[in-house]
Amino acid sequence: MSTTATPLRIEGELTIFRAAELKPQLLDAPQPTEVDLGAVTEIDTAGLQLLMVAKKAALAAGRDLRLTNHSPAVLEVFELLNVAAFFGDHLVIDPPAA
Repeated sequence: MSTTATPLRIEGELTIFRAAELKPQLLDAPQPTEVDLGAVTEIDTAGLQLLMVAKKAALAAGRDLRLTNHSPAVLEVFELLNVAAFFGDHLVIDPPAA
């Protein structure tokens, strides 16, 4: 019997101001297998580091952590810092229209 976990949906800022608040949700049991980033309005390096720590913890525990529904703010930071490969995300970022 398989169970499907509800994705953890992060809304609003994923910044240094919320990292401490969000850390237990990402790292404490039960740990999510999917994080929905569709409602993230802003992300900074602290938020990115938190996602990276959560991904590493998941891999160390022998499970996968998928990031889904990337908001424009998340896509911008992932593209700027070239970190999509770290998460295993297959992002397609359309080039700007001419």
